[in-house]
Amino acid sequence: MIFSPIDEIKNQLLEEIEILKNERGFIKAGQPRFDRLFGRDSLIVSWQLLDFDPEICKATLKILAQLQGKEVNDGREEEPGKIIHETDLEKKWHPEGYHPFPYYGSVDSTPLFLILFSFYYKKTRDRKFLDSHWENILMALNWIKEYGDKDRDYFLEYERKTPKGLFHQAWKDDFENHLKIKPPIAIVEAQGYQYLALKGVAELAEILGDYKISKELLRRANFLKKVFNQKFWMPDKKYFALALDGDKNQKKTITSNPGHLLFTDIVEKNKIKPTVRRLFEKDMWTPFGIRTHSLKEPNFDPKSYHLGSIWPHDNWIIAQGFKKSGYKKEYQEIQNAFLRAYQEIGFLPEFYGVLNGKITLELKEKPCYPQAWATGALFNFLQKKKSVK
Repeated sequence: MIFSPIDEIKNQLLEEIEILKNERGFIKAGQPRFDRLFGRDSLIVSWQLLDFDPEICKATLKILAQLQGKEVNDGREEEPGKIIHETDLEKKWHPEGYHPFPYYGSVDSTPLFLILFSFYYKKTRDRKFLDSHWENILMALNWIKEYGDKDRDYFLEYERKTPKGLFHQAWKDDFENHLKIKPPIAIVEAQGYQYLALKGVAELAEILGDYKISKELLRRANFLKKVFNQKFWMPDKKYFALALDGDKNQKKTITSNPGHLLFTDIVEKNKIKPTVRRLFEKDMWTPFGIRTHSLKEPNFDPKSYHLGSIWPHDNWIIAQGFKKSGYKKEYQEIQNAFLRAYQEIGFLPEFYGVLNGKITLELKEKPCYPQAWATGALFNFLQKKKSVK
């Protein structure tokens, strides 16, 4: 195993980011398969790079606001106020012919858009940019209420509207029902994103003097937190369910997804510690990071895309929750796992498998490299780190 100096690793990561940077300033998702704008990916990498270069976040928010949904179009899964899943600014169709561009099949791009607006404003205090995009923010909020939560149970749900669209529309997206959940699906992490989005925009509304909107958003957020912890918590497993299915039954699969909740503050205090502990049990934790899927699940596969492999961005988001919740040792564990993976592979790809305690890239799908949110995850970890241990 060869150990690289921190500055050397950071320089390599910055070169990867530069390769993926569009002339408009946003970061494309990855090469070679995802060399285009993805709402979710580009927002997350702009979060990872926010302390390094806030202009990336600004450029990302700007282009996504321009592409924000304006009408109901089932062929594109577009709805007013919705933020895109993906598009290629030069082409009109998915390269494999799945769906037209821009395509809006994402349940989480819209709340992430709102979260990043809040993060960007806190970082820059750019009131002019906030004022000029307030209407886009209100449209996104309206999408959450009117389209994302059609049955008015306060949970964001998705169900594909075109056979050419994605069946699963959160970060573990797929054209097939690989998660085996009956739609419409309320995926766990999207509820946390919604909660933080509501809280963040409530603060922005108060800054702008719109106290009525602020009060309404806080009311929705507080009720959402209450019902979420009631409906998604599995007392017998001391962990959160992956989703509620179309019959409002829990999908009890043990996955990494609930780890995303920790940075959003939606988790009640008495449930934080057991959630953190569960992620570090042997069926989830490896020396190279947290698996997407428990080793104990019958469909676990360390070589799969989402059912047992390790994704750096997934771990990075979980780590932000550890840090926010005061779990500094656990945060450091994730950081060290990334460095081990980097030193083992020589770079950090989209995802990798761990088999018999060792990393494998012999997977069912070839991982992309460079991949923006994998690169951004390690770069963010290394910004203030001075040495590799």
